[in-house]
Amino acid sequence: MTLGRSLTSRLVFLFSVAFMPALTAQSANDDGLDLRFANGIAAVVEDRVITVDDIRRELAPVLPQIRRESRNAKEFQDNLEQAQNDIVRKLVDRVLIVKDFYKDERRSIPASYIDNAIAEQMTTQFGGDRAKFLAYLRARGFTFRDYRKEVEEDLVYGYQRNQQRRSQSVVSPAKVESYYEANQQKFFEEEQSHLRLIQLLRKDGETDAELTARANDILAKFKAGTSFEDLAKEYTDDASKTRGGDWGWQKRGDLKADFSDPLFALKPGQVSAPIVQSEGVYLLYCEAHKDAGVPPIDEVRDQIELVLSEQMTRESIEKWLERLRRDAYVRLY
Repeated sequence: MTLGRSLTSRLVFLFSVAFMPALTAQSANDDGLDLRFANGIAAVVEDRVITVDDIRRELAPVLPQIRRESRNAKEFQDNLEQAQNDIVRKLVDRVLIVKDFYKDERRSIPASYIDNAIAEQMTTQFGGDRAKFLAYLRARGFTFRDYRKEVEEDLVYGYQRNQQRRSQSVVSPAKVESYYEANQQKFFEEEQSHLRLIQLLRKDGETDAELTARANDILAKFKAGTSFEDLAKEYTDDASKTRGGDWGWQKRGDLKADFSDPLFALKPGQVSAPIVQSEGVYLLYCEAHKDAGVPPIDEVRDQIELVLSEQMTRESIEKWLERLRRDAYVRLY
């Protein structure tokens, strides 16, 4: 299913005007679309008409990003056309999904759900200002009944897609193991060390020797039996103070050599000698260590289940939509 060339060309021309520098003098709300096309028909889905204005509303939020990511007018037109095609397909699918819900006459959305959704939108979109809300309805040529119907269909659309997701939420252990064996390179991890540190900032006029002496005093307390975590909570001058100097797992390649070399030479439970830098002095503590390699499957099982669940959901939804499209009357202009 592709967007008709006549509509695409017309929209691309109109929006390409918005890409030109001359538009910088226009209102920030002017998206460059000539309003005389606002009631043009983009598609007919069963008995529902999708208008150019529908596309325009969906396109408006992403138009600034398309402008930013386009290096020239040609690329802008190509990106814009792709965005329009995606929007038309989304709007068509939305109509089909809603109609599929109501094929079962026993189904309905409780009125209280719709009321709550409208109340939430009144607060989040219009700041509780009814005058702004009514102005919005007038601008769209909507009655309150039209708006309520749209909100109801939004709820149906979300419910239907969530049902498809839930149907694919369980991933068998066999699939997880098969994916792990076939994609081990994706899980390869560099050598890592769980780092805690203490940073002492240099005071005005403080020498390297004086900095080192302060750090050695703390080091002596560690050797006497005080935990590094408690020492960090008391002495460190960096943002990890409340966490006891905890900076989590660090890859060797993410640290400069002044820190990675002494850190990765430590065994768990050891502290480095003072590391003097221009801004201060550091003590590094190795909480734990991981060698480079592929972690065991149990450590990445949740990650694999999420990947497979999302993949199965996409495939399930696409098959479902293909069936809905095949059984429906859809005409694109």
